[in-house]
Amino acid sequence: MSKPSWLTIKSYPQAAEEVQALLASLNLNTVCSGAACPNMGECFKTRTATFMILGANCTRNCRFCNVSKQPVLPPDPEEPGNVAKAAVALNLHHIVVTSVTRDDLPDGGASQFVATIRTLKTALPESTIEVLIPDFKGDPHALHAVLDAGPDILNHNIETVSELYSAVRPMADYRQSLDVLKNARQYAPKIHTKSGLMVGFGETAEQIARVMDDLRRVDCDAFTIGQYLRPSKSHIAVAEYVSPEQFKVYEILAFQKGFKYVASGPFVRSSYHAAECMSALNE
Repeated sequence: MSKPSWLTIKSYPQAAEEVQALLASLNLNTVCSGAACPNMGECFKTRTATFMILGANCTRNCRFCNVSKQPVLPPDPEEPGNVAKAAVALNLHHIVVTSVTRDDLPDGGASQFVATIRTLKTALPESTIEVLIPDFKGDPHALHAVLDAGPDILNHNIETVSELYSAVRPMADYRQSLDVLKNARQYAPKIHTKSGLMVGFGETAEQIARVMDDLRRVDCDAFTIGQYLRPSKSHIAVAEYVSPEQFKVYEILAFQKGFKYVASGPFVRSSYHAAECMSALNE
């Protein structure tokens, strides 16, 4: 299936080189590079990046994701400090930290999130922090530890509709992901919650609407929705390229359902224009 004209990506090679050189000097990974994000050039041009902690390799086998599935390494104790150094160098006012999924670790890597949040708060006390977390295999203690560190936004992506989990996220569970967001809201009601969907796997508009309803039932504040783009022929195929007009329909519907912030469009990803989301949630 050929890509439509609206999926043309503009490149910013010089900006990308500058930010990538900084990250490489600190031995840091980004989900921008690891997940082959289409917005990488644009974000690097504005000297922003989403830091990916706990290494570059993931223990899950999601069929949409470009992140490496090679053997994992122990968490780097220098990583939290290096994230802070990069955030200072980039003068970030809103910092987004995500991770690979580390099912091999007893706490799923929650302690590395905690250390990173605390280090960032010390280095950049005026900046806001958003964490995009895995499900920690449903462990509430791991989730609560991250929330106790005090991020401003707790993001956990639902990724796809429940009917497609077995095909798209065979090692994940739709209800468990909803429970992460529900638990976060109940445990730390002052921390904003956020989630996102990719479309183009063959889901229907009605199924997407039901996901929105499920997220609102757990009082999720912010919602992102974007087009799945196949990283390689070994990944699940694109079933549909959703038009910009349909993304506008989803945006209107999501606001009608009560989300405080919505980002909907072909290139939208969970941390795309994340600072705008933070500003909207603080209004």
